[in-house]
Amino acid sequence: MASEIGTFVAVATVLTITPGLDTTLVLRAAARQGTRIAYATVFGICVGVLCWGLAAAVGASAILVASPTAYTALCVAGAGYLIWLGIGMLRRARRRGWSEQTSDTDATASTAGKAIHFRAWSRGFFSNLLNPRFGLFYMAMLPQFIPDGAPHFLMGLILALIHNTIDLIWFSLLILGVHFLGYWLNKPIVQRALDCVAGVVLLTFGVRLIIPVFL
Repeated sequence: MASEIGTFVAVATVLTITPGLDTTLVLRAAARQGTRIAYATVFGICVGVLCWGLAAAVGASAILVASPTAYTALCVAGAGYLIWLGIGMLRRARRRGWSEQTSDTDATASTAGKAIHFRAWSRGFFSNLLNPRFGLFYMAMLPQFIPDGAPHFLMGLILALIHNTIDLIWFSLLILGVHFLGYWLNKPIVQRALDCVAGVVLLTFGVRLIIPVFL
């Protein structure tokens, strides 16, 4: 069992540190809204990973392969969500000035902060949960690391929690790096640029997710 877990740690680490959608969301949150919002995003991602891990362990994600309709529906939902997020970020980058960015930061310390934290969490959660490619990857990968005779649900939970731990370590390093660059990243022109980059990345992921559906 130790060898299977060790191999899983290596594979999950590569998956985590490879730049992608999760990295974009965490970096943007850390640079624009601070450490707490970034960690809310990270925790949303971790819950999404946990859901896919448990689904793969019990074989539920096999439905994505067995049912083209289910896979297509998830692709469309995921692509629509990412495109909606991307357009929203591009619109904010266009219209927001320094005063609006300041009010966003101040809001995290007010009563409205809870809603902002929940929105950040939901971005991480749904961007992960509505990504069928991540689900298919987990379905193909996870069963290989469950030893014969081991309870699938329990092992799936353990492996998903290990992946969550790797995510927390890696994203904490990214958030720490952003913290040290805080003065430069807080400049209005840089923050608008971050919104533009994040918006384009989300749109790209959304379009790439939905194009195969219509081909």
